[in-house]
Amino acid sequence: MQRWLLPGLLIGALAFLAPSTVAQRVTPATGVIHAADVDLGYEVYGQSTSETPVIAVNGGPGLSHKYMIQNDVWERLAQRRQIVFYDQRGTGASKHIQPGASQSMDAQVGDLEAVRAHFGFQRVDLVGDSYGGFLAMAYASAHPERVHKLILSDSPSPAFKDMVHLLPQVFPDIEEEDAAVQKQMGDTDEAAQKQLLNHFRMIFYSEDLMHTYLAQIGDIGYVPSVGAAVGEAAAKIDMTAELPKFHFPTLIITGRYDMNVAPLTAWRMYKAIPGAKLEIFARSGHLPSYEEPAKYVNVVNAFLSGR
Repeated sequence: MQRWLLPGLLIGALAFLAPSTVAQRVTPATGVIHAADVDLGYEVYGQSTSETPVIAVNGGPGLSHKYMIQNDVWERLAQRRQIVFYDQRGTGASKHIQPGASQSMDAQVGDLEAVRAHFGFQRVDLVGDSYGGFLAMAYASAHPERVHKLILSDSPSPAFKDMVHLLPQVFPDIEEEDAAVQKQMGDTDEAAQKQLLNHFRMIFYSEDLMHTYLAQIGDIGYVPSVGAAVGEAAAKIDMTAELPKFHFPTLIITGRYDMNVAPLTAWRMYKAIPGAKLEIFARSGHLPSYEEPAKYVNVVNAFLSGR
């Protein structure tokens, strides 16, 4: 099982959930976009404002966006702008898909473009989390005229082969548990779900926040077959040569202790994209928006609202 997302590639956001936060959670507007070979489920936070709308692209692959909305970070960010989440084809609320439909990167980019077109956004700010950063880079390469600003949050490199992934070196005990699960259960969905939970155990800086997150997350909608198909397709792509062509403002975010996608990956993208900004979260692993939510909101707001 290839994991680095949030889950890893499985492979990509969110805050400590105090009781008062739970009581104030906002119910987003929901709907479905009827694309060529899939119905894409979406959620919308906030109202249209003078700020550029945001499309948030989650990680995985093979996950719904649920893992990104375990606190009120996005609700706070949506106080200034409209934010759209959608589930990638074959996951979450987007499981109504034609048999044999492609899971290629072109298909994934096409779905993201369908979301933009559905809302009539002329240009968007893209926030790609974990694997979602890879998909956001692919979209930006195909449709640069539609991208106003780009945020890559603990994103993999533009070529999977260049990603610095340190979980096996840092967590040999949990990796051994994964191997035992694989040996006992084989290539089954049940095994993949157990390995996914193990993956989450390795991507936090704070052990306390890790336990809080896992206690509240529930079913995050992981579809192993989708994750495998998308991961296989993405592994064939190398967008390294595209990054110097990104002439829109770009912010690279990384957790200092992200062993899933080590900070060297973010550093290399920061150096490759003209004028890019880099923000390192000193007390975070793979999910800075969960481990340092106040800073995440401040950094993202400042970047998106800056002129």
